[in-house]
Amino acid sequence: MAFTSTTSVGSLGLMDRIANVVKSTKEALHRRRVYNQTVSELRGLSTRELNDLGIARGMITRIALEAAYGK
Repeated sequence: MAFTSTTSVGSLGLMDRIANVVKSTKEALHRRRVYNQTVSELRGLSTRELNDLGIARGMITRIALEAAYGK
């Protein structure tokens, strides 16, 4: 009986894995920065300004999450 053995050629080397970790960390920090900036700017608006934009104070966190993470 014959069978074949396959090996994965797509495994990443150490430097590739480190580069991926650095890249994903930079992306996470950028997204967090966008979240924090959005929250800060929206919280700095008066209630009247938020109402003019159609935003309630309770929506600020959700809006910031959508801006940063697309959720």
